[in-house]
Amino acid sequence: MGVVALASRVEYDSLEAGLRVLREEWQLEVIEGETLRSAYHQFAGTDEQRIQDFQQMLHDPNIRAIFSARGGYGSSRLIDRLNFRPLKKSPKWLVGFSDITAIHSHLHCMGIESIHATMPKIFKQEGGENALESLRKSLFGETLHYQTAPHPFNRFGTVRGQVVGGNLCLLAHLVGSRSELDTRGKILFLEDVDEYLYNLDRMMVQLKRARKLAHLAGLVVGQFSDSKDNNNVGFGKDAYEIIAEHTQDYGYPVCFDFPVGHVPDNRAMIVGREATLRIDHAEVELLFD
Repeated sequence: MGVVALASRVEYDSLEAGLRVLREEWQLEVIEGETLRSAYHQFAGTDEQRIQDFQQMLHDPNIRAIFSARGGYGSSRLIDRLNFRPLKKSPKWLVGFSDITAIHSHLHCMGIESIHATMPKIFKQEGGENALESLRKSLFGETLHYQTAPHPFNRFGTVRGQVVGGNLCLLAHLVGSRSELDTRGKILFLEDVDEYLYNLDRMMVQLKRARKLAHLAGLVVGQFSDSKDNNNVGFGKDAYEIIAEHTQDYGYPVCFDFPVGHVPDNRAMIVGREATLRIDHAEVELLFD
């Protein structure tokens, strides 16, 4: 398997614990990309360097999974210059979250599954044990079955559909591009970090006006970590209240406070995989096929 940095620069020393997990605990042969040690301003190398690093791994039939070492910003700059066709001949997992949502969405448009999950830079963070184990299960073909506590905003129901989604900011950013998600009949999951509440509202308005919320099978609302409010006059709603407002006119089931996002317990989600979502008064259950 390969590890590259698709977006922001990474300090190599911060990867040592994660690389040990892959090599020693999971017994995987790891090929390290040059972008793990390169930098260009805030990026892990120039666009050309990151494209070359990633493209080599896409073409290598011996590599069965490619991890982005971290997120940050920059993966969407690469999409239109990458050749993803080798994935049709030699399927492999792409793993990452946050900024990597752009790649997940693009691959989904091509009919290719990928794994929205924790990344090597944060494999060993405290409280991340369940997230890491869910990633291991995804990679090795074991069943993913999540059960979480109820939330007062939840809307009950049982549905099936392909799971799609990721970072709200990136999903709004992709509207109008070749990587824009078709959400009709799908289970959409959302998360974000360090955003002003008014901006979360603006992004939900964008998804709603783009008809990305109207025809879902169901909605999974993850963690909106470190949300910020205005210094003077507050926005008036928190992140969950904003999302509840913009989805109140639709009848599909919705769950809140799901363990996915910029938190240690960031459970793996297989983007493009069919799953069953069940929400009732007692619990939330998400079972991947």
